Amino acid sequence: MLALDGGLDAALREVGRAVDAMMDRLVPAVPGLEAPVFEAMRYAALGPGKRLRPFLAVASASLFTVGRIPSLRVAAAIEMVHSYSLVHDDLPAMDDSDLRRGRPSAHKAFDEATAILAGDGLLTAAFGVLADEATHSDPAVRCELVRRLAEAAGGHGMVGGQMIDLVAERQALDMGAITRLQRMKTGEMIAFSCEAGAILGKAAAEPRHALKAYAHDLGLAFQIVDDLLDAEGSEAETGKKVGQDAARGKATFVSILGLDRAREQARMLSRQAIGHLDLFDQKADLLRDVARFVVTRRS
Repeated sequence: MLALDGGLDAALREVGRAVDAMMDRLVPAVPGLEAPVFEAMRYAALGPGKRLRPFLAVASASLFTVGRIPSLRVAAAIEMVHSYSLVHDDLPAMDDSDLRRGRPSAHKAFDEATAILAGDGLLTAAFGVLADEATHSDPAVRCELVRRLAEAAGGHGMVGGQMIDLVAERQALDMGAITRLQRMKTGEMIAFSCEAGAILGKAAAEPRHALKAYAHDLGLAFQIVDDLLDAEGSEAETGKKVGQDAARGKATFVSILGLDRAREQARMLSRQAIGHLDLFDQKADLLRDVARFVVTRRS
């Protein structure tokens, strides 16, 4: 198991290093004519980042005494899917962003076609990681991991949420629609990250439900803070362009609630998320710290 008892900052760094080492092995550089796509995949997946979703997977797995290798493989698969989504989101046909994580987006560092293929490669490789028996000896567990990731990342999750986000540039959305958008686009992958540890540990229904409830509140709080950072943050802090939502005329939590009410809503969701963890006692302290962190972060 990873040592997760040195405080949140130390734990985030430790998990980040371990997940990066795992992705370095799972997405190796290769020779041959296909080499550019692997270079772009590594550029996207191994670039700087918080590794929050992988951390949630490792921290949730620690609640059920899951081994180091299974939790890191699942965490790496989650980061590969997240990285794919960022590569595709940044494309000119989507958010048209030239900057990601403080450096050129993949389609700027390479080209659009290579970036699309790199995203495709990361997404499909992630499912291969989950299906491999090195992730878990029980094929039923591996199948459930694959199924739940497909749900979280697909048309009823992240991809569907991104579609609604594109519609929001042409059509006004009310608070209910924005909440649904963000639950799908951001919240479902965060929910899978938290639930994955319980799946690996073959946990009972009650703790799994508690982690899903925690994750859904956490995901909404995270997205509200993203909206706040887009409205009042700086490019230097966030590592990406800011002010894009307003420039595109998109309705967000901030545009509907205003800065102060949006900030208070994020704090309320953070407190609510923490409350879902009561049955885990002190074992879930790092997850509680994450809920506090997401409402104070500046990137």
